Amino acid sequence: MTTSEKLSATEQAVERLALAQQAQTPCAPVRDLIGADAAAAYAVQRAGIARRVESGATVVGRKVGLTSPAVQAQLGVDQPDLGVLLDDMGHPDGATVARAGLLQPKVEAEVAFVLGADLVDGDLGPDQVRAAVDHAVAAIEIVDSRIAGWDITFTDTVADNGSSALYVLGTTTRTLAEVEPIDVEMTMTRNGEVVSTGNGAACLGDPLLALAWLARTARNFGEPLRAGQVILSGALGPMVTVEPGDTFAAHISGLGTVSVTFDEEQHA
Repeated sequence: MTTSEKLSATEQAVERLALAQQAQTPCAPVRDLIGADAAAAYAVQRAGIARRVESGATVVGRKVGLTSPAVQAQLGVDQPDLGVLLDDMGHPDGATVARAGLLQPKVEAEVAFVLGADLVDGDLGPDQVRAAVDHAVAAIEIVDSRIAGWDITFTDTVADNGSSALYVLGTTTRTLAEVEPIDVEMTMTRNGEVVSTGNGAACLGDPLLALAWLARTARNFGEPLRAGQVILSGALGPMVTVEPGDTFAAHISGLGTVSVTFDEEQHA
């Protein structure tokens, strides 16, 4: 494949995903355009984020995806990926989110980190990333796929910004002297019924290992993690499908509870 053809495939994939979001109609997978090429998938992701930034959005953090064996099994993948968090993706604890603006959403509970230092130099191992964390907080990530039926491979979800949509952060903040991420236990309810459970070890063995992986990968891409950024470290348990009117509450030991409600409006 020539360079011009690769660029053409990247542009086609970006356009397909953008049109799906704009039209609120899921599209075909993009693997027919980019194949199994992870570098091509990340190129699509960067181009899509660049469009949103040009339209006024601001990068505020990153997410690690596909860290939980349960989620990997759900989606048929075997390695983590990363996505970009923008300022228009964040919602406060207890927010009501418009269901109509989402295509086929699911939710997952996570440990979020807010960085107090850049992660640019050094080995970016667990000790260094631990020291860079200002605090941790409970989070719910609302994932969504522009691709019909969640029919995704690794490159499809990477191209689609890690199948991201929105996120909600709790209000209880803890330093890593106060809570150990690997030891947390998670229970998530939907309308009061338990629908997902998990723990810190389910997130790539330890949420801090997920952060270290992200720090190294982001640096390799020339876009290292920076102080003040929000990092969603990955699911602690299985994803759960959202229906109109649902309220989800995720309790993470040591970090309290975070919740989100979806309005009653059906997706068109």
